[in-house]
Order: sequence, then structure tokens, then C-alpha cells
Amino acid sequence: MPKHQIPFARTVANLRAQVDAWHAANKTVALVPTMGALHTGHLSLVKLAETHADHVVVSIFVNPTQFAANEDLGTYPRDEVGDVEKLSAHKVDLIYAPTPEEMYPEGFSTTIAVNGISDGLCGSSRPHFFGGVATVVAKLFLQCRPDVAVFGEKDYQQLLVIRRMARDLDLPVNVIGAPIVREPDGLAMSSRNAYLSEVDRKTAPKLNELLRSAANLLAEGRATSKVIPNLKKRLSEAGFDVDYLEVRHAETLAPLDIIGKTPTRLFAAAILGKTRLIDNVVVPAPR
Repeated sequence: MPKHQIPFARTVANLRAQVDAWHAANKTVALVPTMGALHTGHLSLVKLAETHADHVVVSIFVNPTQFAANEDLGTYPRDEVGDVEKLSAHKVDLIYAPTPEEMYPEGFSTTIAVNGISDGLCGSSRPHFFGGVATVVAKLFLQCRPDVAVFGEKDYQQLLVIRRMARDLDLPVNVIGAPIVREPDGLAMSSRNAYLSEVDRKTAPKLNELLRSAANLLAEGRATSKVIPNLKKRLSEAGFDVDYLEVRHAETLAPLDIIGKTPTRLFAAAILGKTRLIDNVVVPAPR
């Protein structure tokens, strides 16, 4: 598709004016929320959004409320010019890029907690995270009023938290999950991969490689009590500082000790050098 100039909205009023015009013309709208530093994984979300709506809005906002004080808010990759260049080759009708002051006016004091499904996994190691995510995504949904919103399955727990929030709050948005996009060597694409040193970048694909191997062992009937400790050992030997390795129900995120016919995923988070990597893989049905 030839590149085109994409209009910007910096305020809620300007965003709503455009979206309201589309809805008045009986057109549907898809939202792709991002924090910028776009890569091929983000662009795959845009392509999927194109197939679900007449118009596509991409938001770019590095959300401060999902970062803890010791995390990388100040150094998180930002490249608005590069992001616009990448999006201009796709069917994006509007970029919504509010300032922190527009998103969180002075005196802002409301947060959203999605209990249960946000517990464990990243909810344990980053207890602040899902409250920040749920709050900003709820605001984006209310600001943009999309018919459809697209999120990647790399942040799988986040996807389920957002689905639950939309359901519980009766937000009229169809939340769609998109498959993980990987580098040719298997590493899940992430803006934070830019933090990896040259040496760590060569090691990073081992996370997915070992996860897939462990998932196959689980599908063969191996006990999680043996597979998970062995997986942790192999990751540690490869240089990863493991945060968590867990087998969970793919729809409820309930912990699973026995692999049966229920949809199952294996989840991992690990530190490599100074970079926190997350990944998840489907556990095949038992053979």
C-alpha cells in the first residue's frame, strides 16, 4: 500500500470529533493501542484491525501509571517520527497521541482494578502494572469509542485482563487477540528487545526454544512437577534470571498441575542482562 500522510489527534475532543463523524456515517472503528517504538508485531495488529473495521485508529502513549518507580519509564524507547513512517504504509486513518496531561488531568484520582485474573504471573512481580493498564485502556475505549480493539497475545495476561474489564464494565468493544509475531530465530518481538546487548540478543531466543520443548514434554504426559524445575534449570544455565514459569488454563489463567483437554499455555518471564523478557506458548493437546 502506498504511503500516505496520517492526521493526528492530540486531544480527546479532536479524537471524538473524527470518530463521531465516522460513526454518523455508519462506519466502524478499530483501535490499536500502543506505547510507540513500533515494530513488525505492532504492524501485524494494524493489519488485523484493517480486516475488522472501516477505519483504524492507532494510539501512541507511554502510560506512566503502569511503570513502578524503579522501572524504565524515562528510558522507554520513543520514536514518534519513525512510528509515523511505519504506519504510513498501512491503512491507518488517525493517530491519537495525547500528552500525559491530556490523559491524566490535574487531580486525576481514579483507578481500575481487575481482580482475580490479574493475580499471579506478571501481577505478582509487577503489582502496579495491571491497574495502570486497565485504567488507561478504559480511558482509551471511552475516549475513542471503538467498535473493535486489537491486542497482541505476547502480553497474554494483559489481553485477558482487558477482556474481563470490558465485559464487567459493559464497554461495547470487541477485544480481539492477535498471534505473537516472532523474529526468525523465535524471539517474541518487543520494543524492549532494543535493550538487549549483542551477546544477550544471541541468547534471548533460547527462552522460546526451551518453552516449546517443555510444552511438548507436557503434551506427552510428563508431570509439571518435573518439567518446570528442569526448564528453570536449563534457562538459568543459559543465563536467564527466571521470574516465573507457570502452566495455566488459557481462558481463566487458573494454575494447572495436570494437563488434560482444557486449553493450556505455558507462561514465562525472565531477566536477561538488564532486559525483562516475557513469552508464552500453547501446550499441545495430550497425544
